[in-house]
Amino acid sequence: MPRGVRPTQALVREAAFDLVGAAVRDAVVLDLFAGSGALGIEALSRGAAFATLVERQPRVVALIRRNLAELGLQDRARVVRADVVHWLEVQPQAAAASLVLVDPPYEDPVLERTLAILDARLRPGTVVVVEHARRQTLPELARLRLDRNRRYGDTALSILTV
Repeated sequence: MPRGVRPTQALVREAAFDLVGAAVRDAVVLDLFAGSGALGIEALSRGAAFATLVERQPRVVALIRRNLAELGLQDRARVVRADVVHWLEVQPQAAAASLVLVDPPYEDPVLERTLAILDARLRPGTVVVVEHARRQTLPELARLRLDRNRRYGDTALSILTV
């Protein structure tokens, strides 16, 4: 696996999907900071209609594409090589997502910028799953509200809804 990729641990990934429950079925998923693509692929395997996976590292994007092809999921997914914040700022179709998975590098201020853009653009009813360092406090947002929060060692999962 390319250096710098931090795949979501199986326990945390399972917990994330348990927390969102039926919201994944037929969802239009946006997997931000996709890494290996594990979260987006898991969403597709649980019945999501379509997933857009956004990752900036070229070697990691190639890995995601291989993973999707090996699983026969490439027709239900789009892989975008881009900086997440910049992509969100210029892509209006991001607002169409019904389930957003956010897994940025821990303790990185990019999480705050990402959530601010999502807060302004997502439509009511959208569910946002944020994996972050347990010590990291999520910013105050105008529309996105914390629904649930769970801790797994040094990792926290926060479920936000518009």
